[in-house]
Amino acid sequence: MNVLVVGGGGREHAIAAAIAQSRKDPVIFAVMAKKNPGISRLCQDFLLEKETDVKKIVDYATANNIDLAFIGPEAPLAAGLADALEDIGIGVVGPRKAVAQIEFDKAWARNFMRKHGIEGCPVFEVFTEKGPMFDFIAKLGNVAIKPAGLTGGKGVKVMGDQLPSVKDAQEYAAQLLGSGSVVVEENLVGEEFTLQAFVDGEHLAFSPTVQDHKRAFENDLGPNTGGMGAYTDAGEILPFLRAEDVDQAKRIMQHTVKGLYTETGVKYKGVLYGQFMVTKNGPRVIEFNARFGDPEAMNVLPLLETDIVDVMSAVVGGTLDKLAVKFSKKATVCKYAVPAGYPDNPSKDKEVSVGDIGDALVFYASVYEENNKIYTTGSRAIAVVGIADSIAKAEKKAQEALDNIIGDLHSRRDIGTTSLIQKRIDHMNKIRGRS
Repeated sequence: MNVLVVGGGGREHAIAAAIAQSRKDPVIFAVMAKKNPGISRLCQDFLLEKETDVKKIVDYATANNIDLAFIGPEAPLAAGLADALEDIGIGVVGPRKAVAQIEFDKAWARNFMRKHGIEGCPVFEVFTEKGPMFDFIAKLGNVAIKPAGLTGGKGVKVMGDQLPSVKDAQEYAAQLLGSGSVVVEENLVGEEFTLQAFVDGEHLAFSPTVQDHKRAFENDLGPNTGGMGAYTDAGEILPFLRAEDVDQAKRIMQHTVKGLYTETGVKYKGVLYGQFMVTKNGPRVIEFNARFGDPEAMNVLPLLETDIVDVMSAVVGGTLDKLAVKFSKKATVCKYAVPAGYPDNPSKDKEVSVGDIGDALVFYASVYEENNKIYTTGSRAIAVVGIADSIAKAEKKAQEALDNIIGDLHSRRDIGTTSLIQKRIDHMNKIRGRS
């Protein structure tokens, strides 16, 4: 069986690594904008090309008799790559454009949630004009401002240290209007978590909950990034969550998949990522993504016990309900090494050396290889993942591995630490009215 992986980041390295461990002995091909050394070593062949060049990717897939494709990033989905591959008979883990807009058009996504009565939708409005938008911001008082289109996880700003006042929020929203419509919604208060699922158009197979860390610096300070790291607990539920929080999030995602088919007539097949804020009133939807998260994919895919090629085939064939999709009951901690100065003024083209990482996993992201040496590009460089029976043990493995990656790099040492997780627990106890 020939399998194509589209994308060249850490998430796609994790996908390719999972496929490489399949008992089906698949032959792996890849398309990526830059050569990812981790992915290239797992492939029989790869194409260096823009991941949104649909025609060239379709031609490459045809020439290599691809049976299944796994689309990692969001941009190819927005470009209609899943449609084009499906239309020539290739099974695709990645939704068609009509339903992928749940991610790449935030205005459409919120209006869809309102229309179909999806639980967990915050108070919001979509604006194309400054006057009504300013009035709505002033009325809500505490808001989150979101550009409607794709921003790589860095375009959203919320009231607080990012937007200290209503006036700051209005000014930022006005800047975004120049690029299209703007979503203004209530600023949710609570703790974020991510729930991801394989989807076959009707059935969902859920992975363990994950908490990502977007802020660049320790103690959740600094600008937003694509994600500095994430952790899972030994089971599906994070320490600050309740079982009913996760059950409600699952129902929301199931309702969303059903609603997408009702709305578009297209079955959602691929991975659905729900980013939630658990509040005093239960989970609220921050956003949906139409693919695995990065870094969250690196937390959950190494835990997948079911053969991923079987999972991919079930997604394509609509038979996920016939497959027991299982994940190891282990804790994981993922930490990213990023270029110094990231994200605002990152150093580039600096050599990175990976030393002894013990039994941690390493996933290459935005790096390139020349003369058998690895160099940074200016975005997130390399991720390490520790896996153990507890978060504390997994964090120790990840940090020891990270300490043996040498270069002009920065990382957050606090991700997965007992003190930071206790802060999350205390915060939720306070929000729920428990001391």
